[in-house]
Amino acid sequence: MSKPSLKSVGPVGSPSLPTSIAHVGTITKYELLNYFRSRRFFVLLIIGIVISAIFTAVVGYYGIAYLNLTSALGFYSFWWGNSITLVVILSGIFFGGDAISGEFQNKTGYFLVGNPLRRSSIYIGKWIAALTASLIIFAIYAAIAVGNGIYYFGANIPYQFGESLVFSVLYLIAVLGFTFFFSSLFKSSSMSILVTAILFLFAFSLIELIVSRLAQIEPWFIITYGAGIIGNVLMDPYPLTQSTRGPGGREVSTFAVNIPQGIAILVGYFVITAVIGLLLFERKEFT
Repeated sequence: MSKPSLKSVGPVGSPSLPTSIAHVGTITKYELLNYFRSRRFFVLLIIGIVISAIFTAVVGYYGIAYLNLTSALGFYSFWWGNSITLVVILSGIFFGGDAISGEFQNKTGYFLVGNPLRRSSIYIGKWIAALTASLIIFAIYAAIAVGNGIYYFGANIPYQFGESLVFSVLYLIAVLGFTFFFSSLFKSSSMSILVTAILFLFAFSLIELIVSRLAQIEPWFIITYGAGIIGNVLMDPYPLTQSTRGPGGREVSTFAVNIPQGIAILVGYFVITAVIGLLLFERKEFT
């Protein structure tokens, strides 16, 4: 009589890839619902609409001739180049500022880690939810800008605007990676939000100004410097780093980030901060 064959099975309870993906999807779904219930999504949406309304009113009142917006590229440079970075930063603050720290402060993390969930699934699910909510705001804001552009210049949408859109999304990804890092660093929601807001709204720009103007060093290590490609690509010609002779014969440089350099800075910020943020979350205790 032949012996029945035994199938090889893996360790009981070992997480499989499909299960981890399903967990990420579940976390993403409920985190998005949380954004809607807490009304933060709608608050940011209103802010985006108000900013769009201000630009619409300014262009409509003064006219494109008075504002020297004689070309489609100039129009999108004025509208998109001067405002989208603020929308991206606000998205990072609203959706990423307390995404992780809130679990520690409100003790809700106890319920999450008590389930058979990897912490990486929680982290990634929350990040995808923040990115999804931000992209919705982003798309609505872009649609309003394009609508105004079509009204004044027809369907003449410059290809540089498409490039700027891509760079803006890349900046959004980098900002969310950075905000999740600080959210993992602190156990207080208010502290993580405050530090993130100060850094992106004031500190980075101030450091960039001091380093580039006073120290005459290219601020390649500042994320906001890398984000300069969003507005630079909308200029014709594309701005380049220039050196001139200042008072006393001193050479003064005006730095302008190029596209490959800007992409490298943004990708580097995302990879480094996202990985460190995940490692911090993996090791931090809910105490």
